[in-house]
Amino acid sequence: MLLILTTLILGLVILVWSADRFVIGASATASILGVSTLVVGILVVGIGTSAPEMLVSAMAAADGQSGLSVGNALGSNITNIALILGLTALYIPLRVQSKLITREIPLLLLVMLGGYFLLRDGELGFTDGCILLGGFLAVVLRQLWEAKHSRGDALEAEYAEEIPKGMSLPVALGWLLVGLILLMASARMLVWSAVELAQIFGVSDLVIGLTVVAIGTSLPELAASVAAAREGEHDIAIGNVIGSNLFNLLGVMALPGVIAPGAIDVAIVDRDYPLMLMLTAGFYLVAFGPRRAPEIRRYEGGLLLTVYLGYLAYLLVDTGAISF
Repeated sequence: MLLILTTLILGLVILVWSADRFVIGASATASILGVSTLVVGILVVGIGTSAPEMLVSAMAAADGQSGLSVGNALGSNITNIALILGLTALYIPLRVQSKLITREIPLLLLVMLGGYFLLRDGELGFTDGCILLGGFLAVVLRQLWEAKHSRGDALEAEYAEEIPKGMSLPVALGWLLVGLILLMASARMLVWSAVELAQIFGVSDLVIGLTVVAIGTSLPELAASVAAAREGEHDIAIGNVIGSNLFNLLGVMALPGVIAPGAIDVAIVDRDYPLMLMLTAGFYLVAFGPRRAPEIRRYEGGLLLTVYLGYLAYLLVDTGAISF
């Protein structure tokens, strides 16, 4: 048990640090090669912060732990909206100025509805995985187009402050490689320890994916969002979450379908996916509703956090992980 917990904690620490190094290396490399600021911010950083989820899900699916893989994708999205935005808004109320972000949330809701349509039969098949990967490519192309036609957006100025400057190409590539190698190693540690914990506590790999693994792989987004909010870069704080959720649904959830297609736990369709949809729709109505400036206030952040804690408690009791 001690070995498992040590491996889990060490894996999480390395995962967070290596994800940060990977994003720094990737964004600096892209900037040095002349990629525009918005493309670096929206795509390179967005995909980079989702790299932990992608690697963990791919390894879990390859090991036959599809529940862990799917749970990681959905759990990360629930964690991003309810825990990360909740904590960040509780710390500093978030005001949105970017028009680009206001256009991304309806797209996120549309993608979620499409994902639910694919999963409602209780299967995540190879065809479903390919459709999701096709959607991932389409979103990438759309965001490239948006970046090209959104010059002067508030988000561009904020990303310009965040992209590393003064770094040489060899150093940037070195951090990119180090980050990737350590990400792969820490993802393997996390998958192994998560599966062992599930067996010890007698819960499904889905529950571990929705909780422990999802929180762990979402820590880079939490660190990035809180740091951005502290610097007054509220659009980045929210944009990180929206971009990560898009990539999780299309890129991360596609992996178990392509690598290990098969049946999924019915609880995903009946319990977890509807909650993710409701949280995202509620976030959109709260932040961008009529007759108010786009903002997430402290009490609204507290409400999101309360919903998340309630979900965790219900999940643990419902699955028998905790009994009274």
